[in-house]
Amino acid sequence: MNISEPDINAGDEAVARKLAALAHPARLRLLRHLGAADSCCVKDLVRRGGLAQSTVSQHLKVLVEADLVSFRPERQSSRYSINASALRELAGVIGQTLDHCCGGCCAPGEGKTSDFERQANGGLTAHKDM
Repeated sequence: MNISEPDINAGDEAVARKLAALAHPARLRLLRHLGAADSCCVKDLVRRGGLAQSTVSQHLKVLVEADLVSFRPERQSSRYSINASALRELAGVIGQTLDHCCGGCCAPGEGKTSDFERQANGGLTAHKDM
């Protein structure tokens, strides 16, 4: 039996690429550093992140290719900045997907915090059931 993949639209492919780019802790950390500044060069990010210059450059390349970060050449270096509109759009798509799939059941209940929210806050948020 020949099973073909269902048609995947270009929008879903773009969202998947962006999500894959976010699926690394170092890239999330770089995004946070970039979000705290107007723009940064690789040297600034190396100093803040504790990663090797080549590692930072590779992660930035992935984020730029996913259109989550933009860069502009500046003399002998490049300046990187968050593509806020792309991140907002991605957040909207994720929200719509959760609303569609969960029918509202994915929203945390009153006084409850999801495991994801606790982890994103460094585990500092108390959970009602704990």
